[in-house]
Amino acid sequence: MENIIEIKNVRKKIKDFELKNISFDCKKGYIMGLIGPNGAGKSTLIRCLMDLMRIDSGEVKLFGMTHKENTKEIKQKIGFVYDESHFYDDFSIEKNKKIIAPFYRDWDDQTFLNYIEKFNLPLKKKIKTLSKGMKMKFAIAMALSHNPDLIILDEPTAGLDPVFRREMLDILQEIIQDENKSVFFSTHITTDLDQVADYITFINNGEIVFSKEKDIIFEEYFLLKGPDSLASEVPKVKTVGGRKTGVGFEALVKGLDQINQQLLSQLHVERPSLETIMYYTIRGNLL
Repeated sequence: MENIIEIKNVRKKIKDFELKNISFDCKKGYIMGLIGPNGAGKSTLIRCLMDLMRIDSGEVKLFGMTHKENTKEIKQKIGFVYDESHFYDDFSIEKNKKIIAPFYRDWDDQTFLNYIEKFNLPLKKKIKTLSKGMKMKFAIAMALSHNPDLIILDEPTAGLDPVFRREMLDILQEIIQDENKSVFFSTHITTDLDQVADYITFINNGEIVFSKEKDIIFEEYFLLKGPDSLASEVPKVKTVGGRKTGVGFEALVKGLDQINQQLLSQLHVERPSLETIMYYTIRGNLL
């Protein structure tokens, strides 16, 4: 199975923050979600991927190439959606398209117009008059209109209404029906990734917590719930994190083999969401 992204031992220090020895792969034909709290390093990592920020050490490969070897070819094959608008504010949607489109050899005007119609965007309106959601829709239309093999999105659903968020997720799933294409998708809205991601990379404080198939993650983690009377037993178990809830407690654990069967029989066991896994990993044990 061919990797479309390969990150090996990447380090990048910015003031008092550092990406620390980041390594993971993203396979062709899949959606990988990048999760983590604000300030975890998601946007910094994406900027390193796009060579908008030079790494201090390690290696970034896209399509088997580094930016140093062939950055022009790499960027021809990527559709990139920033977390903020980087278009010309005083120009219309149509004018922005006319300026940017010639940079892409595979630009398709009909594909662009199809997305403009689908997203109900006004071609003649200036970018500065558009809502945040409309700017994001335009950015997505631009990113998808030159037939890229890799879509990289930095917080694309932030500020979007639930209807368009769902529509955008459907578009991403349609894209990877072509098994030569992949999506790398940073977000703090983990419910979006619950629906569409095949792989999840979790970053916290500049370090990778895990980078795995989503299904494997959900097979490894369990959420235990029980009454206050059993809360004192839980610290004896190796928990990822936990807290008292007012009516009892809950704790996130990795695997159930370590737990005494008598204790386990008195607890309610659930499959946690990505949000729950992220929350307890970051907060730690508050029992």
